[in-house]
Amino acid sequence: MKAVIFDMDGLMFDTSKVFESAWDYAGEKTGMGKAGYMVYKTHGMGISTAKDIWIGEFGNTFDEAELKKLTKEYLADYYTKKQAQMKPGLVSLLSSLRNKKIKLAVASSSSKWEVYNHLQKSEIEKYFTVIVNGQMVRMSKPSPEIYIKTCNLLGEKPSDCIALEDSKNGILSAHSAGCQAVMIPDILQPDEEIKSKAYKIFASLCEFEIYINNFNS
Repeated sequence: MKAVIFDMDGLMFDTSKVFESAWDYAGEKTGMGKAGYMVYKTHGMGISTAKDIWIGEFGNTFDEAELKKLTKEYLADYYTKKQAQMKPGLVSLLSSLRNKKIKLAVASSSSKWEVYNHLQKSEIEKYFTVIVNGQMVRMSKPSPEIYIKTCNLLGEKPSDCIALEDSKNGILSAHSAGCQAVMIPDILQPDEEIKSKAYKIFASLCEFEIYINNFNS
């Protein structure tokens, strides 16, 4: 293991409920009605990647550009007042990995402003040598593109990188890229397909840190 790559939403930060509220807001504004439950249907995917799922759910009432605009509007307002809550054990894990001279990276489908807003406000940007956001790739997860790009920027082979993910689409993305995909579930538990593709599954970041410390002892 030469590098650990972190997903952001649901893995480092507890943001699922915020997105649920944002899509309730955006859905009502666009006439779709409360759409927060789509967090569960499109978990780990960007809006554009999940377009067919949104169309299948809402038909002609789905307006991708308007949904994105209103979602950003809600999130920008929310995060000017509040800070994203970090998952328990995150800072301890980051410190432990850095002390072991392991490279750290972020591979998030979220937009650039969301990624840097969370990392900078939480004062953890300093831990990462590579930060890749959704605007830096053509295809979002479950495409392997974001992990392939992140590994290239790290200068490491995917097989030497652990990818930490909380979603099915994230695990599929990391696994397809050739990374050792590790799942730490957030709002959804792994199904049989994910159990067959995940290198390991842990209940929390704290549990993963214990594993890393024992692995290197």
